[in-house]
Amino acid sequence: MSTTSELVQKYFDIWNERDADTRLAWMKAFLTEDSTYSDHDYEVLRGYDALTEAIGTAHGKFGDLTFTFDTVVAEHHDRALVSWKLGTVASGFNVVEFDGNRIRSVVGFVA
Repeated sequence: MSTTSELVQKYFDIWNERDADTRLAWMKAFLTEDSTYSDHDYEVLRGYDALTEAIGTAHGKFGDLTFTFDTVVAEHHDRALVSWKLGTVASGFNVVEFDGNRIRSVVGFVA
């Protein structure tokens, strides 16, 4: 597994983690402090607190469904396009930007 795949897998682990303390520890280990996230529901979420709130909302909305990292579709320089699935109900793509061995930003798209 490449560094890109490992970091992206950790990102989806963060989204699937139900324990807030574990989730925060993983965020601090794998995301930059000022990391951003955006998708069709969120223009820009910045930092651990905003992402934690969005993940909590997703857990309430999606119940026991979990995100599965599918594959790195393409990558260059400090960015990657990755595909994912949410249980059997949704799939999509993320554009992930890296800052060294951490994730700086994620832009999500539902397919």
